[in-house]
Amino acid sequence: MYATAPDLLRLAIVPVFAWAALRDIRTRRLPNRLWPPVYLFGAVLLAVDLLIRWPIGGVADRLFLVRVAISLLFIAPLGVAFWYVGGFGGADAKALVALAIVYPTFPTYVLPIAGIPALPAVEPALGVFSLTILTNTVLVGACYPVGLGIYNALRGRRSPVMVLARPVAIHRLLAVHGRLFETRGGYTRNGLDLDALRMYLRWRGTTLTAVREDPDRYRDPESVTETYAPTDGAAHLEPVTDGSEGSATGDAERPAADAEPMDIEPPDDGSADDPWAAARFLESIEGTAYGTDPETLHEGLETVADPDRDRVWVSPGMPFVVPMFLGIVVSLTYGDVLFAVLRAIGLA
Repeated sequence: MYATAPDLLRLAIVPVFAWAALRDIRTRRLPNRLWPPVYLFGAVLLAVDLLIRWPIGGVADRLFLVRVAISLLFIAPLGVAFWYVGGFGGADAKALVALAIVYPTFPTYVLPIAGIPALPAVEPALGVFSLTILTNTVLVGACYPVGLGIYNALRGRRSPVMVLARPVAIHRLLAVHGRLFETRGGYTRNGLDLDALRMYLRWRGTTLTAVREDPDRYRDPESVTETYAPTDGAAHLEPVTDGSEGSATGDAERPAADAEPMDIEPPDDGSADDPWAAARFLESIEGTAYGTDPETLHEGLETVADPDRDRVWVSPGMPFVVPMFLGIVVSLTYGDVLFAVLRAIGLA
């Protein structure tokens, strides 16, 4: 494989994103410490590219600078802007910034095999590789609802929301990530985040099994006499909040041994208007529970505590880093899919 030394080194980003994608699927969380080394790595390679081209003088060199400027001054801030308006998670924004720094321009890889063209095979005129990765990522992500619909159809799970959600057994609910896609009244796209549900159960030091066995007790806000650290709601962290099949341990009816109960203020006179102590929970934690308000938490708890339900529809979502990894692979091999399509229909 023939390429410049910086372009060869840039391939190291592929296993990094592969690991990030797998971790994002499992935990929906990526460590912040992952990204600074990637930023530094990309900046060093970019500096080497500039040294190789120095002194800057020809048309090709100036075009290189324009492409770098587009990647650093448009694509990287775009990730931050998407995060700011809620379109991206924090890790997604940081990942896009990383790609803008590491891959500002198209690399070229020539395989020492006769008849195999240089990769990537399709390069648009603009030549900003981070933009190509972004568009390919969006196209890959657009295939996810189709795949989810096929997955549900093959299992006989036909529903108007089969391309957006999948049914999950309630006894497995706390082992998965996503958001409830239904309430007692029907389907909804604004259901309770399962991370928030885990936070609530850990805050109360109980389990979903216990709540379903005695929902009237847990609806009473005066039943909250002590609370525990809610964690951040991650499914892979202790304390696991359900002892049923699908949880990480077989016995988790109590908080972890080192989880100290926290003193709480006695309920005020208006506590009867706070079923499940939902408002008190949200007021007691630092930050927000993934945008959950008391009404959403209340309705979600009523839904999962319904004894007549054994399954609920859950929107699993797709961590953006997963299609981003696939977008990198497609971009490094085929190239710009959107440009190829537009060119095929005569629009590029």
